[in-house]
Amino acid sequence: MTESTLYREQVLAEIDTLPDENLPFVLQWVHTLRESIALKPAAASLLQDWIEARQGLTSPIETLWDGIDAD
Repeated sequence: MTESTLYREQVLAEIDTLPDENLPFVLQWVHTLRESIALKPAAASLLQDWIEARQGLTSPIETLWDGIDAD
Protein backbone atom coordinates (compact mmCIF):
# COMPACT_ATOMS: atom_id res chain seq x y z
CA MET A 1 0.00 0.00 0.00
CA THR A 2 1.42 3.39 -0.99
CA GLU A 3 1.58 6.31 1.38
CA SER A 4 -0.96 8.30 -0.65
CA THR A 5 -3.38 5.35 -0.59
CA LEU A 6 -3.01 5.16 3.17
CA TYR A 7 -3.76 8.87 3.54
CA ARG A 8 -6.74 8.59 1.20
CA GLU A 9 -8.17 5.72 3.24
CA GLN A 10 -7.66 7.65 6.49
CA VAL A 11 -9.37 10.75 5.10
CA LEU A 12 -12.31 8.73 3.81
CA ALA A 13 -12.61 6.89 7.13
CA GLU A 14 -12.78 10.22 8.96
CA ILE A 15 -15.42 11.51 6.55
CA ASP A 16 -17.46 8.35 7.08
CA THR A 17 -17.74 9.22 10.79
CA LEU A 18 -19.28 12.64 10.12
CA PRO A 19 -23.01 13.25 10.29
CA ASP A 20 -24.58 13.72 6.85
CA GLU A 21 -25.49 17.33 7.62
CA ASN A 22 -21.76 18.17 7.80
CA LEU A 23 -20.91 16.78 4.38
CA PRO A 24 -21.77 19.94 2.39
CA PHE A 25 -19.32 21.90 4.56
CA VAL A 26 -16.62 19.28 4.13
CA LEU A 27 -17.16 19.29 0.38
CA GLN A 28 -16.90 23.07 0.27
CA TRP A 29 -13.73 23.00 2.39
CA VAL A 30 -12.08 20.35 0.20
CA HIS A 31 -13.03 22.26 -2.95
CA THR A 32 -11.60 25.50 -1.54
CA LEU A 33 -8.42 23.74 -0.42
CA ARG A 34 -7.92 22.15 -3.84
CA GLU A 35 -8.41 25.46 -5.64
CA SER A 36 -6.05 27.32 -3.34
CA ILE A 37 -3.16 24.90 -3.83
CA ALA A 38 -3.62 24.07 -7.50
CA LEU A 39 -1.09 25.61 -9.84
CA LYS A 40 -2.34 27.78 -12.64
CA PRO A 41 -1.66 26.53 -16.15
CA ALA A 42 1.47 28.12 -17.62
CA ALA A 43 -0.52 30.20 -20.12
CA ALA A 44 -2.71 31.70 -17.37
CA SER A 45 0.34 32.42 -15.21
CA LEU A 46 2.18 34.09 -18.11
CA LEU A 47 -0.90 36.16 -18.95
CA GLN A 48 -1.19 37.34 -15.34
CA ASP A 49 2.52 38.22 -15.27
CA TRP A 50 2.19 40.15 -18.55
CA ILE A 51 -0.80 42.12 -17.21
CA GLU A 52 1.09 43.01 -14.04
CA ALA A 53 4.18 44.04 -16.01
CA ARG A 54 2.12 46.29 -18.29
CA GLN A 55 0.56 47.91 -15.22
CA GLY A 56 3.99 48.62 -13.78
CA LEU A 57 3.58 46.15 -10.93
CA THR A 58 7.22 45.14 -11.04
CA SER A 59 10.22 45.15 -8.73
CA PRO A 60 13.70 46.36 -9.62
CA ILE A 61 15.98 43.46 -10.53
CA GLU A 62 18.47 44.68 -7.93
CA THR A 63 16.01 43.86 -5.14
CA LEU A 64 14.92 40.49 -6.49
CA TRP A 65 17.02 38.48 -4.05
CA ASP A 66 16.87 40.84 -1.06
CA GLY A 67 16.27 38.95 2.15
CA ILE A 68 17.38 35.60 0.73
CA ASP A 69 20.59 34.28 2.25
CA ALA A 70 22.49 31.74 0.20
CA ASP A 71 25.07 30.34 2.57
